[in-house]
Amino acid sequence: MHNTAGNSVQSDKPIWYFILCWTILNAIQAYTLELHADEAYYWLYSRMMDWGYFDHPPMVAVFIRAGYAIFHNELGLRLLTVLTNSFSLYVLWLILKKYGVTAKWFILITSGVAIFNVYGFTTTPDAPLFFFTVLFYYFYHQYIHSDKWQLALILALIIAGLLYSKYHGILVIFFTLLSNLILLRRKSFYGIVALSLLLFVPHILWQFQHDFPSLKYHLIDRSSETYDFHHTTDYIPGQLLMAGPFIGWFLFYSAFTLRAKDAFIRCLLFNCVGTFLFFLANTLKGSVEPHWTLIAFVPLVMLMLIHLQQAGKSYTWLYRLAIANAALLFILRICIMLSLPALQEIGAVKSYYNFKDWAHRVKAKAGDAYVVLDEGFQNPSKYNFYNNTLKGFAYDSRYYRKTQYDIWPFEDSLQHKRVYFLSLSPVSGLTTDSIECPAGKWYGGWVDDARTYQKITIDTKTKEVKAQAGQKLQFDLTLTNPYPFAVNFTNSGYKHPVFLEACFFVGSEVTNLQQAPGFNSITLKSGASTVYRFTLTAPQQPGNYDLLFSIRTQPFRGGKNSGTIKFTVE
Repeated sequence: MHNTAGNSVQSDKPIWYFILCWTILNAIQAYTLELHADEAYYWLYSRMMDWGYFDHPPMVAVFIRAGYAIFHNELGLRLLTVLTNSFSLYVLWLILKKYGVTAKWFILITSGVAIFNVYGFTTTPDAPLFFFTVLFYYFYHQYIHSDKWQLALILALIIAGLLYSKYHGILVIFFTLLSNLILLRRKSFYGIVALSLLLFVPHILWQFQHDFPSLKYHLIDRSSETYDFHHTTDYIPGQLLMAGPFIGWFLFYSAFTLRAKDAFIRCLLFNCVGTFLFFLANTLKGSVEPHWTLIAFVPLVMLMLIHLQQAGKSYTWLYRLAIANAALLFILRICIMLSLPALQEIGAVKSYYNFKDWAHRVKAKAGDAYVVLDEGFQNPSKYNFYNNTLKGFAYDSRYYRKTQYDIWPFEDSLQHKRVYFLSLSPVSGLTTDSIECPAGKWYGGWVDDARTYQKITIDTKTKEVKAQAGQKLQFDLTLTNPYPFAVNFTNSGYKHPVFLEACFFVGSEVTNLQQAPGFNSITLKSGASTVYRFTLTAPQQPGNYDLLFSIRTQPFRGGKNSGTIKFTVE
């Protein structure tokens, strides 16, 4: 590896101009565009800081809290993302110019990577993940050639940052080690491992205290889907699009054909190829979102640019195509900022529009009461952000999945209150009015003396069952009350009756539902458990079912109180 004229001080000038323009563009977009649904959810993370959350580690909450402390708006929420993204690109340049990469190609390629544009302003766990990934490569490049404890300390801090950003960060660590097993001979390597794990202990303890919700969700619940061939066939074009609509294919070709001439390039190849193959394999057990591979695009871009430099060709055709690619993304971003009506109907960007007005309209209906929505965590979070409140609640029904709303104390506070219920479809006898706006149409109504039991856990101690059609089976269910108050399942004196139900799912639909007799006599003190024997009848139709035990209180659809049992009727 040799220094070239591309390493001169003069060569940094176009990079500085590019970074300045990039930062301004991202800041304008961060300020003018409404929050994406997930961003509002992570804003709630930052309002209730903790060492962990149901879906992710807490670094995204740190990013949001720091910026929101300065500006109480969308720009504040996204401020650290804008700043760290620009800083990350400059650090990426510092690595690449050591390989003789020119500023011209660096600017054209990085500005034309679609996923870099998205996370130039959108604040999700991927934003800090991108930041710490780039920092990791910068200091690892030095650590390869210099076994110093100072570098080991810095790498340990960065690795902890990776792990606190998103669990995908473990892939960067794994493939890096796999590419350079000689690291196992260094004493400082074990110091890195020990310190980074020590720094990660608070999150591990949080997982233990909450019964490892993140592991169960990511490793079990998300892996329960039936294989769909489209998950695999959609993955490849999705990755090409994330790399750049016109030049994505060439990024992959040039990166995958580069010869590893040193340990750092070998590290990039292992991380790039390994990560893309890892998520390709994941399509066999469920859908893979295109942005999950963000950590692979960092080495992909570096490998592609190093390939261009080593090839020593002019690549006139690629130069023109790269200009068109970057221009297309720039025009698209301007159109998104201008809120063109046609774009507001596209699923990928629809969430960025019209929900501020929606949130204010709902607030006008509900006043200071709690607002309960049964449609996922996104819109309740937007309601909270745009009204600067914590009274929007996501009722995670048995038809959905658990979220951080099942851990936060929101549900505890709305018990026996008069709450405003909002639904995407009318509910007979409940929804007496509606809210219609550009974001969509919702039906609303008041629920007096609300009571819900989402946090009650039902342990079945059974994961798989085989039975004959119509066979009677008994399940000893352990019901545990985690609330800081006693719960009573009686219907006497309550307006809204409660039921314990066994739900047989085929896909997302309940095809067989059975109610438990005698359940309403149960009372549980805070922290107490009891065993209830539920006798049910296997469905008459042979086939594979997912059995779930759910506590339902009218008018809600019932919670996801137990794990899923694979139930086969022979």
